Amino acid sequence: MQTDRVRVVRAREWADPVRPARREVRSAQPELEEGKPPLLFVPGFGHGAWTFAEHWLGHAAQRGFPAYALSLRGHGESEPAPEATLSAYVHDVTQVAAGLPRQAVLVGHGAGALVVAHALARYPARAAVLVAPVFGGWAALGSALRANPAGTLPAVFGGPLRLDRRQLFGPDLPEPQAREYVSRLGRAGRRAQWQLLTAPEPEPPVGTPPVLVLGSPDDRVVPPAALTRAAGRYGAAPLLFPGMGHDLMLDVRWQEPIDAILDWLGKS
Repeated sequence: MQTDRVRVVRAREWADPVRPARREVRSAQPELEEGKPPLLFVPGFGHGAWTFAEHWLGHAAQRGFPAYALSLRGHGESEPAPEATLSAYVHDVTQVAAGLPRQAVLVGHGAGALVVAHALARYPARAAVLVAPVFGGWAALGSALRANPAGTLPAVFGGPLRLDRRQLFGPDLPEPQAREYVSRLGRAGRRAQWQLLTAPEPEPPVGTPPVLVLGSPDDRVVPPAALTRAAGRYGAAPLLFPGMGHDLMLDVRWQEPIDAILDWLGKS
């Protein structure tokens, strides 16, 4: 078996396998094949592959990287899955990554970064990037309630998590564009939302790939201390982009973080 297609399977996964689901995957390919690793972008909860297709997929392809974006089950154009679990999302990532032509770089945003962190224990990624990572826990819930009580409280009782314009974007994004993006957001599975609070710590990655953590000190979803803690898991400091919101890939200065990611990959 080729080492770049290995997927580590736990005994409990054999005993209680994840149900297959139809998954939306969008892609952009470079004009010339340069042998660069494919990138698999994993959106956060409520977000779909479209959030990366808006800017980052095409830009990565222009710089020679085959680029793919996955909608987790229940998100975007993937199959509905109101009772999806965190394990099901991890399964989606590992299955799509294993089907790519070469060992992939996993790029997770928001709670999608937590999904990627768990997937790294099952798939030997070339590298990983955690963008504004939401690793959950009760402290994260407290921060969310303080920043957006009306949008967060329903999620505590099984309803949808509603993020607002101030949390997602910096002040420079035009209001009509911000409203259009917010209108396209969906919701995660109820069980997966709860598991953000109770999920175990991610296991160590397979093969110790390099991991980059980046975000904004002005993010109203992920405070700077949480970015520092997430980066500290991998022995590094976060790369920061002041003035941007949580959804760096949709904000006005979207090109700065993706260029930083691609530059870092060129050196890793």
